[in-house]
Amino acid sequence: MIKKVEEGWEYTMEKKISVNTVKGAIAIVSALIGSELEIISPAMILLIFLMMVDYVSGMLAAKKEAVEHPGSKKYGWSSKKSIMGIYKKLGYILILLVAVSTDYILYALLGELGVENQLKTVFGLLVTVWLVINELISILENAGRMGVGLPKFLLGILAEIREEIDNYHEK
Repeated sequence: MIKKVEEGWEYTMEKKISVNTVKGAIAIVSALIGSELEIISPAMILLIFLMMVDYVSGMLAAKKEAVEHPGSKKYGWSSKKSIMGIYKKLGYILILLVAVSTDYILYALLGELGVENQLKTVFGLLVTVWLVINELISILENAGRMGVGLPKFLLGILAEIREEIDNYHEK
């Protein structure tokens, strides 16, 4: 049982299934459905849109924190943090390029071998959905930094993800 107190919210959550397991399962199911419906392009457009929203919401959260903590170098907008965020987004695009390229190679190779393959994209859509989930979580975190009250179940999921990240270095 996880019990967290954060910014006036207190909530508990039983840890039954890892959040990463749930994210992975959602990504796999979405990838298979998306492959059948050929929706990788809209998913990529959604990802790019969410990347922009995340970047802007991060800047707004930093500005709000700077107002709340004037004179503190820990809070506020930083060009270094901003550039690092852009590098991270570019890294996402590179990972997506590798995934889509892998799909193309497998699809073309299976076709050359005479193997019938109904799925045109698996890895590309899988990675796109995984990144969309990450962007959504980041946007929620930024909204929380701006003082927006989040539903308790979302706070619970975010708390578990933070705990997983915190415990990663101990493994």
